[in-house]
Amino acid sequence: MAVKQYVVIGLGRFGTSIARRLHEAGQEVLGIDIDEESVEDAEGYVTLAVVADSTEEKALTSVGIKNFDCVIVAIGDDIQSNILTVMLLKNLGIRKIIAKAQSKRHGQVLDAIGAHWVIYPERDMGERVANQLLSPNMLNYIELSKNYNLEEIIVPSKMAGKNLRELDVRAKYNVSVIAIVRSDDIIISPSPEELLQKEDILVTIGNRKDLAEFSSIE
Repeated sequence: MAVKQYVVIGLGRFGTSIARRLHEAGQEVLGIDIDEESVEDAEGYVTLAVVADSTEEKALTSVGIKNFDCVIVAIGDDIQSNILTVMLLKNLGIRKIIAKAQSKRHGQVLDAIGAHWVIYPERDMGERVANQLLSPNMLNYIELSKNYNLEEIIVPSKMAGKNLRELDVRAKYNVSVIAIVRSDDIIISPSPEELLQKEDILVTIGNRKDLAEFSSIE
């Protein structure tokens, strides 16, 4: 994996979790927060952590913000600082800005001022929990668009021991199996003759409604 440089602004629980995961993956991560205690708490999870006010242009330019590949604005409760920071980053020409939104209206503002990707952590987590309650076989998913998902689904027990040609998943359920996760191995573009095993995880792509039906099979 190529090493990239990230900035995480706002080192609360959400920002720190992002910074920690990126750092664990071997990426260079600069953490910024206006609160000194938050910066101290995050020092073990980032390459470098600094105390700075992200709504001040001088503070951002002093850390070389323009040299980073991506900036994540994870400021939570202070919506004004969140928006001002995104505006400033856009004016500075940052290549990729990801921003946390508290509400739909907040997200619309972030979109309008130039955030490249707006995320809604609480909404997304709520939907994830609800989806997993409704579809116990679904382990994880990525929303590709309003109607389509990429989902990891545990092989339904009645499909174990059968191959993909016999099951004809695409024709019967309108779902495509693009990979199979088996123990520590990943089978990309599996053959139609591939026999499914009891603990396999299917990486599937399709319409959300079709995937929901498929993941509910027992």
